[in-house]
Amino acid sequence: MDKNSSSRHPYRWIVLAVFFLITVIVEMHWLAFAPIARDVRNYYNVSANQVDLLSELFMGLFLVMCVPASYVIDKKGIRIGISIGAALTGIFGLLKGIYADSYTMIVVCQVFLAIGQPFLLNASTKVAVRWFPLNERATAVGIATLAQFVGIITVMMATPYMIRTEGSDVLDFPGMLMTYGVISIIGAILTLLLLRERPAGAAENGANDESFHFYKVLKELVKKPDIIKVLVLFFIGLGIFNSVSTCIDQLCEKKGLSVEETGLVGGMMLIAGILGAIILPAISDKMGKRKPFVILAMLFMAIGIAGLNFFSDYTLLLVSSGLLGFFLLGAGAPVGFQYSAEVAAPSPESTTQGLILLTGQVSGILFVLGINHAGIMPFMKIFIVLSIIAVALTLSLNESPLTKPSENS
Repeated sequence: MDKNSSSRHPYRWIVLAVFFLITVIVEMHWLAFAPIARDVRNYYNVSANQVDLLSELFMGLFLVMCVPASYVIDKKGIRIGISIGAALTGIFGLLKGIYADSYTMIVVCQVFLAIGQPFLLNASTKVAVRWFPLNERATAVGIATLAQFVGIITVMMATPYMIRTEGSDVLDFPGMLMTYGVISIIGAILTLLLLRERPAGAAENGANDESFHFYKVLKELVKKPDIIKVLVLFFIGLGIFNSVSTCIDQLCEKKGLSVEETGLVGGMMLIAGILGAIILPAISDKMGKRKPFVILAMLFMAIGIAGLNFFSDYTLLLVSSGLLGFFLLGAGAPVGFQYSAEVAAPSPESTTQGLILLTGQVSGILFVLGINHAGIMPFMKIFIVLSIIAVALTLSLNESPLTKPSENS
């Protein structure tokens, strides 16, 4: 990863903008049903496990598609890789709206949307290295990661209100899903039209050539101690976030919260994550440091999870959710991704990011299955223990060799 390979080409912000948009949209589809799980059960006459399946499909299929998606992105480039994800998001997002009354068709559409997701999520560090200089890359990855939070917060806060028709007890699932479908097809078209591979005249940069051997790269990655530590950290942190987001309705129901309050607790995590992703990666770039921000992310994850476990007061739950979001989502994800790309250099960025996301999806699935079997509250206590382990592990990380202030000026 050549720190001088990316110049400050003005079109980089257009590329980042369309990538941001399509990532927002695919994340909206992932958790659109999570904050209204009780209503979904009644509307489609299905079980709680069938409702959770609509979100779990994204985690399960990520396991299958993560490696192929990273391979395509690193071998063929971001334009082809992201375009695949955008096309699937647009087509099946719209079909979900058209067939909104059929649970079976909703599942089918979720499958194809889930297949497209890793073509987008695995590409953020690759977009950053293609279009941004080193001292802007954590910021670029932060903005790209911010898109995930925007998508999730949109559905967490908007969906409970979109399905309710004023003056009627009838739930408007078709109207809600068609709105998301129209947004999906517009976002996909914009992405396909405006996305570019790299700045005009830029030198070839990355691993998308005939000499790229994916599994050789994986073998090299797992030989690096800091990468192994990061994989454990994301196994814990991303797994906790994925499972808590998926089962937020279960948690808040135990606390006696309404569906609307549930949406706001989940939304607060994402609002704080948005603020964190705006502020913390930029400070990381300015300071030329990554490790302190990863430590903060894990420390406040532990504090936030403890609050969500022990508090029942609505205000304190909002505060706990906000702390968790600001630091885990604002620093842990974007700075952690960029740290990994720098420590793993010269390994391809999308392969590194894909491997990290893969571990988080595995743990997310395991945690959700455990929650459905044992209940949400016992698992919240397990999450506290795992969070403390993660804090201890961050202290043994080495700082990124590429992030020194004198080199970033």
